[in-house]
Amino acid sequence: MIADLKREGRLVPSEIVVKLLQQAMQRTGNKKSLIDGFPRNEENQNIIKIEPELVLLLDCSEEESTRRLLNRNQGRVDDNAETIKKRFKVYSESTLPVINYYSSNGKLRRIDAERPIEEVYESVKEILSELEQKHQGH
Repeated sequence: MIADLKREGRLVPSEIVVKLLQQAMQRTGNKKSLIDGFPRNEENQNIIKIEPELVLLLDCSEEESTRRLLNRNQGRVDDNAETIKKRFKVYSESTLPVINYYSSNGKLRRIDAERPIEEVYESVKEILSELEQKHQGH
């Protein structure tokens, strides 16, 4: 079912995503988790009932994202021009409001992801290091 939804460029239902995430977080035994690509919509956000301390947005234009997705050659069912276009539509409708929410409450950190991988990685490390230092100060 998940593969079919991905092929169509649609999101997996929130109940399934949240349940899988909660199971994965419990299995780690850690108090903190770094979750990639979540929450993708307001429903995800409302169901999980966990307020993130920080949200990182790796910001990249639609054109550059499309180029990268088409060139990554991972054999994913959703890496084709038609599905990518649908994914951007879903992003605009579902994820952008979540990004705006975290931006308005000061939890969003934006990183220019059009730069080389090494520079993006260094920016992410810097932000996570700041977060870690903040916690060590308490």
